[in-house]
Amino acid sequence: MCSGTAIAQDASPEQQAGPEEVEFRFTLEGGINAVAEENLFWNLAETFAPTADFNSDTQWIEAYMKPGVEMTSYISEGTRVYGGASFVASMTTGQDGLGQGDTGRVTIEEAFLGVKTGSKETGELDISIGAQELKLGTGMQIANGASNGFERGAVKLGPRKAWEQTAIAKLTIDRLTARAFFIDPNELSSNNTKTEMAGGDIRFDWDQNFAGLSYVNVLQSGAPYPQAGAGGLGPPVFLDGGRDGLNSLSFYGRVHPLKEAMPGFYVALDGAHQWNSRIDLDAWAGRVQVGHVWNNKPWRPEVFYTYQTFSGDDPNTPELERFDPLNYEGSPASWATGSKSALVFINSNVQSHQLTFKLMPSRQDFVTLRTAHIRVNELRSPIQFGQATRLDLTEDLGSVVAGVTDPHLSDDVFLEYTRVLTPNIFLTGGFSVSFPGDGIKNAVGGSAPAWTGGFVNIVVNY
Repeated sequence: MCSGTAIAQDASPEQQAGPEEVEFRFTLEGGINAVAEENLFWNLAETFAPTADFNSDTQWIEAYMKPGVEMTSYISEGTRVYGGASFVASMTTGQDGLGQGDTGRVTIEEAFLGVKTGSKETGELDISIGAQELKLGTGMQIANGASNGFERGAVKLGPRKAWEQTAIAKLTIDRLTARAFFIDPNELSSNNTKTEMAGGDIRFDWDQNFAGLSYVNVLQSGAPYPQAGAGGLGPPVFLDGGRDGLNSLSFYGRVHPLKEAMPGFYVALDGAHQWNSRIDLDAWAGRVQVGHVWNNKPWRPEVFYTYQTFSGDDPNTPELERFDPLNYEGSPASWATGSKSALVFINSNVQSHQLTFKLMPSRQDFVTLRTAHIRVNELRSPIQFGQATRLDLTEDLGSVVAGVTDPHLSDDVFLEYTRVLTPNIFLTGGFSVSFPGDGIKNAVGGSAPAWTGGFVNIVVNY
């Protein structure tokens, strides 16, 4: 529900040191989060896994700390070497929403080295290797390079984002940026699919607008794919190593088409096509977002509507149409499908209509209300299954959310408040509720309770 990830920015020319000078910057990030949930997963465990000893009403506390250091060495005018290192210590006390408790780990987060030469006006080349963050476009597929939760704890705070291994070459010329990359996710030891990917991205920025195109190829992976049973009858078939060889081409953009008449009005568009001839896969996804922010009005109100959809496997065809969201940015502020429902349904075989309202009563206070109506694209076809996203209760419960007989999955409401205590300390609290749709109700015989929960956390970022 929240994230305390730091965002690094290039120093301005006035801030840069002279040739042969070395700068060090120490960073500290951390947070503590108290969470309470009632009727987790609409209490499906009580009906389908009564012997699993899963607590559908639970409370827990999670925390993390991420100290780090960044280095920049100006070896000549226009050329500098830089690097960074950090680690994450995380823990959970009590049983969390995934049935894990009293656990935690210390892991390396960042350990990278790079060199930049030239200038953005005439052409800047940036080459880096190591464990570091990489996000393409709006985070539709490539953003979260590391897994959280399970044995690592801190499932809600999600402090890890860096890829375990990267090699990135970036060329920036004025408003055009091009990247080529190799990435290896920092996966859980208990769910390591040994996925490796490579690709490229090109982006153009102008007048607060941007547009880009990305290509990703999965070089190797042991991640299985579920495929719907023929005609939607029977359990899904699992294709071992289904992700191996996947190709994905995507586009993204955001524009202000009426900048003179309505400067706060914006439209964003994302789309993706995936294919893999080895397993006869052809899948797609897309999102359209329309919104308006009134920066010159009291409380700076903003409202925007989002429709996003991700193809599912059609049980009436021999081909596979299931979209793979890869390592997408799954926060409610980004690519989550709903708030609570995003813990169950990943961005595959789902669609949603989402409406978001934002207010800023003061420079220190932020209020956000998010609503979502969530539906399935293909009936009797797998839904919940994906990269580092599991519901490890029992195999029986997993099969329940693999397919439904009614398209309406759920309706989510999420209210969140953030107070900036100091420029480096943030207090956030929230309450959310998910009402099950007929797809969920039918699976349990016609009735299921609303799933509610709340949290309060403090995050620091120095």
